[in-house]
Amino acid sequence: MDLLEDLESLKFEYGIQEEDFSWLYLQGRYRGLVIKACAHATFFCKLLHKLRDTLPEKLTNSGESLDETTVASDELKVGIIGGGHLGKQLALTLLQLVPIPAESLRISTRRPETLDEFQKLGIQCFYHNSNLVGWANVVFLCCLPSQLPHICVEIQPSLEEVCIVYSFVAAIPIPRLKLLLNHTNILRPQYQCVADFVNFWGTNKDITSALQDPTILRATCPYSSAGGIVLNIKWLEGVFYALLNICTAKGLPQLQVLQLLNELFLSVHAEDCEEGGANCPQFEIRDFISRFYVKSLPQKRIFPCFDLTAVQLSETPFSQCLSASTALQDHLTYLYCDSFGISLNKGHSSVDSTDSTSQ
Repeated sequence: MDLLEDLESLKFEYGIQEEDFSWLYLQGRYRGLVIKACAHATFFCKLLHKLRDTLPEKLTNSGESLDETTVASDELKVGIIGGGHLGKQLALTLLQLVPIPAESLRISTRRPETLDEFQKLGIQCFYHNSNLVGWANVVFLCCLPSQLPHICVEIQPSLEEVCIVYSFVAAIPIPRLKLLLNHTNILRPQYQCVADFVNFWGTNKDITSALQDPTILRATCPYSSAGGIVLNIKWLEGVFYALLNICTAKGLPQLQVLQLLNELFLSVHAEDCEEGGANCPQFEIRDFISRFYVKSLPQKRIFPCFDLTAVQLSETPFSQCLSASTALQDHLTYLYCDSFGISLNKGHSSVDSTDSTSQ
């Protein structure tokens, strides 16, 4: 329900000169970018949560004993630096859709007193960036570009190698961010706005509600160009290499890692898959590392630790795997929608909505 429907003087468009009306599409584009950014961050945290929730069981099966205290302490911890519009929307989306418990989500901002609504929800809000980074498994940078150099100086000494830094600061490219942080475990989604912009992103729905709308949710799929906003698919590669790094940090052998990834992330099937998934794609070692390296890697060895910045800036074995297999693209699209509780009907595969510019 639009509360402003009959109140013209309170609408955003009121008072804008007629010659400036052509620029109103920027409002919808901005909202689309925020929705996509929150959706992709949520999907990433869902995958991390699912993986970390399963890892203790896998480690136990391999002979390492883990008690309930260890499992509980391995809860995904997420930090957000920046309490502006994006930081607030991201916090609410993660809290409701992952879902991340309030005690596992913290926000560091220069004005924590403005986040009273979040503190009432049980989220710790303060201004101490280095403490936040030392605590979190994933840190989202939702600050202004002008603030980022100072923040990097603050957090670099407390940044653990396994901590994933996820940057929304579009003006700072990955090589610069890597240099500022002296860190390689970095993810940064890159969005491109195309000419064919269709504003179906809504105006009054909150982000959480918007992502329950099948049309909007499908438009946020990694391979979709609907809505005029395209995600660089290198981000998706970075996500999977980040998952591999987590398994490596846990000491999980490569064959168990592949089995785990196949069970967790390729188990959502398209309608045209054969019964039992006999024709479904399966991850193999050569999908992630070079054939030469595969030959020299004993089967019981763990994967190497990957530089996520290099993954997002250059071609990888997984790049070729993704581009060559439409079946894998479809399975990942079905996984994406299923993680938000939306089922894809036949005819809505990733192939149908793929735009070559996303590659």
